[in-house]
Amino acid sequence: MKLVLGSGSPRRLELLAQLGVTPDEIRPPDIYETPLKAELPRPYCQRMAREKAAAVTAGDGEIVLCADTTVALGRRILGKPADAGEAAEFLYALSGRRHRVITAIAVKAQGLIWERDVVTAVQMKRLSDDEVNGYLATGDWQGKAGGYAIQGPAGAFIPWISGSFSAVMGLPVAETAHLLSAAGWPLWRGA
Repeated sequence: MKLVLGSGSPRRLELLAQLGVTPDEIRPPDIYETPLKAELPRPYCQRMAREKAAAVTAGDGEIVLCADTTVALGRRILGKPADAGEAAEFLYALSGRRHRVITAIAVKAQGLIWERDVVTAVQMKRLSDDEVNGYLATGDWQGKAGGYAIQGPAGAFIPWISGSFSAVMGLPVAETAHLLSAAGWPLWRGA
């Protein structure tokens, strides 16, 4: 049995390592990730994880794990910023406000798909111009939904969360373990 990670995210690799799991292969799917007109954040995130899993070819004995993380400010989806200007726009929009981070997981094996999503409430402190500009200068915002990463320097902006820290990073560890086990991955074989 082989595990295929359908993601190029180094954070997802780190989080899998917490479970003692190292994928046999990494095959990031190339899909169109633009939300549909009037699509809400949670259904969008669920659809992205499902489409990623569908886009990764799996052979016999292969389990494919895909995930998608979306930052939602009300009904607005804050994806990965295109540039520092958009990252600044996202940070100012999140400043002093509570938002949701949604991570959806899809595991595919033997023609079946197991799915789960986790919603975490996150409070961002009110940001000063110096904090926003200093954070943008780190480059840590690049490739991050909502323009920030809780596990990096932006962690200093997050005084409170309610939910899964690992889901905010990009892969909810407990739910991932459950889905991998359901799909037949021998997660605790060495225990």
